[in-house]
Amino acid sequence: MRTPHDIVIRPVVSEHSMEQFADRKYTFAVALDANKIEIKKAIEEIFGVKVEKVTTMRVLGKVKRMGMHSGKRPDWKKAIVKLTPDSKTIEFFEGMV
Repeated sequence: MRTPHDIVIRPVVSEHSMEQFADRKYTFAVALDANKIEIKKAIEEIFGVKVEKVTTMRVLGKVKRMGMHSGKRPDWKKAIVKLTPDSKTIEFFEGMV
């Protein structure tokens, strides 16, 4: 059995994700094999909030070159979590706005 911290890897902090804070949407990098139900339960357990909707997407790793050698960054999965209107906010993101 996986723990919630195995499912939610890290928050994604970017310019676009910061704009979504007003809509009560938070972005996280999650495990590649995690589904929406697992992500919802993990976020609710870790942060103590109520999740209304989870949107997931696969992000393909970029091909990078260094001279004549090339490699590929790993693929990862991104989840955008929308909180219910009566839920409290996630305190982790409070100082970033």
